[in-house]
Amino acid sequence: MSDLAIYGGEPVRTKSFPTWPVYGEMEEKLLLEVLHSGKWGGIGRNKLPIFEEKFAALHDAVHAVTCVNGTMGITIALQAAGVKPGDEVIMPPYTFIATATSALMFGAIPVFADVEPDTLALDPAAVEHAITPRTKAIVTVHIGGAPSNMTKLKDIAQKRGLRLIEDAAQAVGARWDGKGVGALGDLGTFSFQSSKNINAGEGGMILTNDKGLADKAWSLSNVGRIREGAWYQHEHIGWNLRMTEFQAAVLLGQMSRVEEQLERRERSGNLLTELFREVKEITTMRRDPGITRHAYHLYMFKLAPELADRIDKNDVIERLVAEGIPVSSGYNSLNRNNAVLQEIEKWTGERREFHCPVSERASEKEVLWLHQNVLLADEEDMYDIVKAVKKVVQSFKVT
Repeated sequence: MSDLAIYGGEPVRTKSFPTWPVYGEMEEKLLLEVLHSGKWGGIGRNKLPIFEEKFAALHDAVHAVTCVNGTMGITIALQAAGVKPGDEVIMPPYTFIATATSALMFGAIPVFADVEPDTLALDPAAVEHAITPRTKAIVTVHIGGAPSNMTKLKDIAQKRGLRLIEDAAQAVGARWDGKGVGALGDLGTFSFQSSKNINAGEGGMILTNDKGLADKAWSLSNVGRIREGAWYQHEHIGWNLRMTEFQAAVLLGQMSRVEEQLERRERSGNLLTELFREVKEITTMRRDPGITRHAYHLYMFKLAPELADRIDKNDVIERLVAEGIPVSSGYNSLNRNNAVLQEIEKWTGERREFHCPVSERASEKEVLWLHQNVLLADEEDMYDIVKAVKKVVQSFKVT
């Protein structure tokens, strides 16, 4: 038997990885400014417009609309884009459940198209096969911070007259073909939930280059008001989905570190990929040449097929955690989620099935995650990760 820590041996690593969130005097200063201003939200917008402007500039976008969270950001984007109850929205199954529930919240129907096996991003070929006369939009997910193939997806959307929405919750600062994500499609949405690469505990953002879509999104999240109208002038049906000045203050502080953290995560991610080439029991995600900056909210890697078919990946996770490496299992494939399927049945009157074998296999047997705070560690820590992974996967050869 090997000397794995799980069996009482010395772990590869006892040192902690960086904690999250990272914050400092900047957040404290900005929060106190909001507190003492007495303008915490509603019409008292001081920090919010500054944050919207800075965030839009980071992503090469013209318009930015803050909102209460990333889930509602997608809901607002879908409705601003003209998606109505009963319309179908194509999306990947390998994503957080909110991608689906944001549509189901108002009766739009998720249609799951499988992901690419070597990126886990929405497969453009699968999208083409999933289009029906009821399809109105595509929601692509920049999974782990890696932009989807926006060139192919935009071509499909334009050719078929569909709206293209980017779920960029994990992709703050990512770039495709030299341009920031979020306004490459019709609209893009971001999350500032507590695990995200910049966070305020909760919060969301919608980006677009289309003024009409921006105005619709603003109205939907501001109780149906219009930008130039009076406070009690409600021209549309909308909801109170506004972000607060306190959240904007925290996010402005977070933005002060975003470039340095992006560079550090990308260095760490690139190094891990290079080092994992020495571990034949592991496969890494393919980086599309169109990705000119990866946000690395996650570093995802896979057990090689022979190993994945022979063992339970949860056993790998247990042993890696014992070695001091905080890996996790990742998402469950949403096309297998009973709550989602039941909600689709409620709206459509039929039990639908979606064939997504790549997503299912990745979820159930192959994919492991390292979270973004791990990638903020030093270079030597990346060597520890690979050493531990190599030790663990090779331990399964021991009988």
